[in-house]
Amino acid sequence: MPLMYEQYVARPEMERIQEKNPNVIRIDKNDFLTGFGIVRAIPGPVFSIAAFTGGSALRGEGKKMQLLGCVIGAVAIFLPSALLVLFFFPVWNNLKKYGGIYRSLKGINAAVVGIMAASTLYLAKDISIIEILDGRTISFLNLGVIACTFLLLTFTRIPAPVIALACLLLGWLF
Repeated sequence: MPLMYEQYVARPEMERIQEKNPNVIRIDKNDFLTGFGIVRAIPGPVFSIAAFTGGSALRGEGKKMQLLGCVIGAVAIFLPSALLVLFFFPVWNNLKKYGGIYRSLKGINAAVVGIMAASTLYLAKDISIIEILDGRTISFLNLGVIACTFLLLTFTRIPAPVIALACLLLGWLF
């Protein structure tokens, strides 16, 4: 998801890219982050954010192309993992019998956790900490929503989709 953010939100805003290809596919930052939040509230795999990004990237091309973008995005993110499971899983059961490969799983797990933490920080870098808009301080609202969401997810049994909808309503109201 951070790679999609970089490819479709951050990269098209660079001067060098705009000069080289003014028609580069771009997605609005707020649209991407809203879609990202909605999709992450839905339990399950990441296929839905890929479909959302594919559809958003081709939004200006008409409804049929937008639907095609959704399909291409979902297939493009699903196909490599499906092929990996189909062809590598039978071999994996034999490989994990070896001690070195089995012990390497702890390192692989640590690397994945590190990548997830870095991804969170990368996506959070655009959240305003100090911003005054029309006399209102937005940063306290952002920090409050982040803290409350974390606390609700950690200490209550409120489902994530309900929290995501509440955050959407707050965004719509404010």
